[in-house]
Amino acid sequence: MPITAPTTPPGLPASLDYPEVPVGSILAAGAARWGDRTAFAHDGHSLTFAETHRAACRFANALRERGIGRGDVVALHLPNCLAFPVAYYGTLLAGATFSPANPLLPPDDLAFQLTDCEAAAVVTFGPAAGALASVADRIPARFTVVVQPAGDLPEGAVEFEAFHAAQPETPPAAEVDVHEDLAHLAYTGGTTGRSKGVRLSHRNVVVNTLQHACWGTGSVPALDAHGDVTLDQIGSEDEWPSRLGTGVAINLTPWFHAMGIIGGLNAAVIAGTTMVLHTRFDPAAYVTDAERLRITGIGGAPALFAALLATPSFHTADLSSVRSIGSGAAPMNHAMIEALRERFPDVVVVEGYGLTEATMGAVISPTYRSGTRKVGSVGLPIFDTQVKIVPAEGGEDPLPPGEQGEVCLRGPQIMLGYRNRPEETAAALVDGWLHTGDIGILDADGYLSIVDRKKDMLLYKGYNVFPRELEELLVTQPNVAAAAVVGRPDPEVGELPVAFVVPRGPLDADGLMAAVNEKVLPYKRLREVHVVEQIPVSAAGKVLKRELRRQLIGKLE
Repeated sequence: MPITAPTTPPGLPASLDYPEVPVGSILAAGAARWGDRTAFAHDGHSLTFAETHRAACRFANALRERGIGRGDVVALHLPNCLAFPVAYYGTLLAGATFSPANPLLPPDDLAFQLTDCEAAAVVTFGPAAGALASVADRIPARFTVVVQPAGDLPEGAVEFEAFHAAQPETPPAAEVDVHEDLAHLAYTGGTTGRSKGVRLSHRNVVVNTLQHACWGTGSVPALDAHGDVTLDQIGSEDEWPSRLGTGVAINLTPWFHAMGIIGGLNAAVIAGTTMVLHTRFDPAAYVTDAERLRITGIGGAPALFAALLATPSFHTADLSSVRSIGSGAAPMNHAMIEALRERFPDVVVVEGYGLTEATMGAVISPTYRSGTRKVGSVGLPIFDTQVKIVPAEGGEDPLPPGEQGEVCLRGPQIMLGYRNRPEETAAALVDGWLHTGDIGILDADGYLSIVDRKKDMLLYKGYNVFPRELEELLVTQPNVAAAAVVGRPDPEVGELPVAFVVPRGPLDADGLMAAVNEKVLPYKRLREVHVVEQIPVSAAGKVLKRELRRQLIGKLE
C-alpha cells in the first residue's frame, strides 16, 4: 500500500487547507506582516520585506510596460543577490513565468535552455552577461536586463535599477489561473543528461511552500486582512523553538535550484526569516558570520556540512543560537549525521527528499523535538503526500515494507508535466504518481530511505549494486573526506564498481579498498580506488556522476 505520513506533527491537522492564491501573495503578506524587518542582506546592503515588495511591484510594472505578461517567460540568469527576489516576485506579479538559469551554464547549454523555454526577456548579472551576449543571436529574448553591468551594456540591454526605478509601487492588475498558469518553468539538474523543462503552476509552488513551511514551523496556512497567504503558528514552542519572524540564516543554496527557491526564498519570506547571502562558500567566513549574526538555522547540501565539520572554528564558535539543521539535494552519510548530532546535541537534525518534478520537497524528517528521526532515513511524507515503492524493473503495484524499488510520489505539489515532451511526461506521471527514478525503501513505520539513483545503479553479472552502500562504507574509513562510486563498463560482467575518494590525510588506496571489500558481498566489491583532489558537484551540491564516468573513460583510454 502507498504510505501517507503515519504520524501527524503534534497539534497540527493531517491535511492542510491551501488558499487559492498566486505566488506573489506570499511576498505581499510578508511585506504586510514583517514590514521593516530585514528580509535579505548581502555585502553590506539589505532589503526589508516592505522594500522588497515595493521594488518587485516596480519591476512587475516595468515588465508590463514592455509587453511582458501572462504566458510570457522571464529567465533569471542570476546568482543569489538582492536583485533576485525583486526580479523573481516581480515576474510573477506581472503574471509572467519565472525560469531559472544557472549563471555558470556553458553558452551552448544556456542557449538550449533559453530557446527551449522561449524566454521573452532575460535578467542577467555583470560577470555572466558575456556568456549571454555570446548566444544573443540564438535565443528568442526581446530584451535583456543587466544587474551590476561590468562595462558597457550590450545592444538592446538596460541596467536593472534604471529598468524599474520610475514605475508604480503597487502591483499591476494581472490575471492568473493558479491551477493552469505556470509560475515556474524550472529545468532539471542535468546530472544524468540534458535538462528538461518542468511545468509548475502557481498552485504547485504555493502548496509546496506551505507544506514545507508549516511542517518546519508547526503552523497552518492562514489569510491576512488583504486576502494574502501567511502562517498561523499553532505548534508549541517546546516542540518548535524557532518562532515566526525571529529566524536568521546564511543562505548559500542557489535560488535557481528547487531547494533554494522554495526552502531558501519562499518559505523564508512566509516565515519572516532574515536571509544573509554569501556570494561564495568560505567555511571559516561562514562560521564567523554564523556566530556574529546569531543564526537560528543551518541549511544546505551535504557538501556544506562536510566542509563545516572539517573547519576547526566550527567546533569552537558560540553557535548556541542554532535551533534547526536541515540538509537536502543529496543524501547525507551516517557519519556526518552523527557528527552534527554530537556538535549540536539539543538541535533537531533534519533530512529531506524531493526533486524539481515535485516542485521541491515531498518527504522530510519530523522537525518537532519529540519526533523520531532515523539515521539513514529522509523522513516521512509531508502533508497531503503519498509515497509508494514499486519494482525498479517496472510496474505500479506497491512492494511491501523493507523491499527496495523505485520511489513514486503523489500529491498537490507534483508537476503538471515536462515542457513539449509528452512521451517523457507519460512515462514519469502514471495515474497521478510521479516515478522519480530513485531507488528507496519504506520501513514498517513509513520512513523512507533513499538507496540510490535508478540510473546510478550498477549491474554486475545480473546483480544490483547500489553505489551509495559503498560510499557510506568509504566515508567511515580514516582520512576519507568524500567518496563517490560509479560503474566501469566490462564486457564480461556488465559493470565494475570504481571509487573516487577525496583524502583528509595520508591515504593508501589499496588498503582502503581492502577494508571496504571485507564488509560487502563478493559481487559488490570495489575493483579500483582513485584518489582525487575533489569530486565534481553541481551548484545544488549533487555529485556529477556522469563527469566521473567521463574521467574514468579518459583514464582507461
